[in-house]
Amino acid sequence: MSDSEPLPLEGLKVLDISTFIAAPAAAVALADYGADVIKIEAPGEGDPHRHNYKRAATYPRSEHNFPLQLDGRLKRSITLDLKNEVARPIIEKLIRQADVMIVNFPPPVRERLRLRWEDVEPINPRLVYCSLTGYGESGPDRDRPGFDITAYFGRSGILDAARYEGAPPAISLPAQGDRATAMTLVAAILLGLRRRDRTGKGGWVGTSLYANGAWANGTTLAGLAIGGELVPREPPDRPRNALANLYRTRDERWLQLLIVRDDRMWPAFCAALGAPELEKDSRFSDREERKRRARELHAILAPIFASKTYAEWAKALAAVGIPFGVIERVADVVRDEQAEHAGIFAETSNPDVPRTMNNPIRLGFAKPRVSGLPAAVGQHSEEILRELGHSESEIAALKKAGALG
Repeated sequence: MSDSEPLPLEGLKVLDISTFIAAPAAAVALADYGADVIKIEAPGEGDPHRHNYKRAATYPRSEHNFPLQLDGRLKRSITLDLKNEVARPIIEKLIRQADVMIVNFPPPVRERLRLRWEDVEPINPRLVYCSLTGYGESGPDRDRPGFDITAYFGRSGILDAARYEGAPPAISLPAQGDRATAMTLVAAILLGLRRRDRTGKGGWVGTSLYANGAWANGTTLAGLAIGGELVPREPPDRPRNALANLYRTRDERWLQLLIVRDDRMWPAFCAALGAPELEKDSRFSDREERKRRARELHAILAPIFASKTYAEWAKALAAVGIPFGVIERVADVVRDEQAEHAGIFAETSNPDVPRTMNNPIRLGFAKPRVSGLPAAVGQHSEEILRELGHSESEIAALKKAGALG
């Protein structure tokens, strides 16, 4: 990795006309690797996501705006009233000089604002135009607002398929589907840029939260799509397979056992448990018997696992190559030594939010930029307008007309 080598997206100009999380997070990943991202925000409060750290009931409590550091870093902000005709020439100038444009308004809103691909293609045919919807660009639900909990998790069947039999569906944590979808948007944009490199033409790329949720739920849906039968999920105390199950340890941790090759590993597993007699127990003599008698086997294993701490079990199981994991307490992830090696967190130069999440892309030849204070609403409005060739008097006139916040 060379410090003198430019970041891979240096020189790329990205116009971010999106709100909340998935689409803005995609723009952040591009900015991390060098893109100049200009975010168009509404005058006043700007992107509503700026205020979620105070408003969202399920967010961790903090007096510092950690979501803005995560989803708004390394962007320049200009405030424009997209409905004001006086602002239209500014928008078209920005589109003309952009390489990528990201939008997540529902199709009718894009139509009213003249921000569809067919509206902007004549302005900049080399533009890679990326749109995100809740449910897709066509169909009976194309105009419905979509959030990750409704479109990604709910409509895709994830929350239904993941619940235990007879139990109500769980609710996902904040923005989990948004962040996965953001990386699909990044991939779509890079595919569009690759095509432009070859042909000189831009074009539409995009995805939906629904499509990403269905892709995440793909193993289940692919089976059902050919007439397969959904297998209800049994709770841990009534497993279908006691060797692919959760067990509580003495220190109240949850150990995830996942022995997929128990035909080979059964003797080593019994030895690691300190229960060699299990290996010869006729009730569990082969794979099929162990599955058929899964509840009996669970009744034996549960108190054994409850007798030692997770650390003790981790040492014993790892020593003989038994696959296992921990259901990590979310508060402990920020102190996980492996998280540092995996590059999960990123240092910042913002004293209020000195640490944030890194995007998940790793490159052998480049590291993401270090972020500082995120831009205030409209912080770069005048700077950007001067770059577009506007005089001080023209900027003043735009403000007077209400086009510029």
